[in-house]
Amino acid sequence: MEQRLLQLFPVERRSFWKQTARVQEKVEEIRLRTGQPVLVKRQGQEWYLDDNGTFTDRPERAYRVKAGELEELLQHICHYSLYAFADEVRQGFLTVAGGHRVGIAGQVVLDGDGSVRTIKNVHYMNIRVAHQVKGAADRILPYLYKGEDLKNTLIISPPGCGKTTLLRDLVRQISEGSGGHAGKCVGLVDERSEIAGSYLGQPQNDVGSRTDVLDACPKALGMMMLLRSMAPEVVAVDELGGEDDMKALRMAASCGCRILATIHGEDIRDVSEKLQSGNLLREGLFELFLVLSREGGKPVVKQIYGKEEAYAQMAGRDHDPVGKSGAGTLVSGTVSGQTKAASEIVRHPGDAHQ
Repeated sequence: MEQRLLQLFPVERRSFWKQTARVQEKVEEIRLRTGQPVLVKRQGQEWYLDDNGTFTDRPERAYRVKAGELEELLQHICHYSLYAFADEVRQGFLTVAGGHRVGIAGQVVLDGDGSVRTIKNVHYMNIRVAHQVKGAADRILPYLYKGEDLKNTLIISPPGCGKTTLLRDLVRQISEGSGGHAGKCVGLVDERSEIAGSYLGQPQNDVGSRTDVLDACPKALGMMMLLRSMAPEVVAVDELGGEDDMKALRMAASCGCRILATIHGEDIRDVSEKLQSGNLLREGLFELFLVLSREGGKPVVKQIYGKEEAYAQMAGRDHDPVGKSGAGTLVSGTVSGQTKAASEIVRHPGDAHQ
């Protein structure tokens, strides 16, 4: 694991990054900006690195990225053949061995039709360090099943609250079979290369033996391709967006597929306008809603709603049929971190069977 992160950097710079690589499991992202201090986010806190690569909280001691350093790093990541990685550069990110994702920004060059041809003069990088938390979904999974059938499920989460970690482990467990349930064929559209973390088309994360992955493919197009070619029982997508995504979801559902999706938002009311697009509320596509948040700096499952409770919340009405504080709140606990913590996620053990 340590070597995978070190290999991101040219050989002559690896001694600088050695301490960061040693604590890779605690590192979330590395921010690099030409002329600015190196910033490393570790367990939710930002740290600087000094000239020796040692963590410090003193900005005056911070190492500043030198001119040309990021261009050299990008060349190294692309094996000194930027042309071979032109499609990835055009999208603004690359996924590398180990599943780590490198976001880039700089001067955008456009084609005549207004599309992005490439990004040059790269002066900004965000290295998002890949982490897979197996078992993160252990106590959530029972809520998704009704007998042997999966409920169409939507995960609502602000950024940084563990939705990708949770989705990844749900896909893995549904694919492999868990809790006495048989494994299912999952079609995963990984538009941002964050769930499977594919490198040259090969997942670097364990997403299950019955999972087929379309990497770096737009969600709406990818769902249609999977339906035609791979006959999935479950379709999984991250970060739903516009109406095209919704149309593709409806098509997948009409073909008998179950749906597992995420969307950005603070709570159910916050995403209600997106969900109401194309009368999606009236259609009742989703049957289960998971709302994520952060407590004490850790990602948590804040609430789980059934369909009736969720739609009441979207309409601005309180609805508490199970007699608990917060409409239909069934679960509260950690999403990611240590597997042991994830196993303690259920506050009311009997609720999973209601």
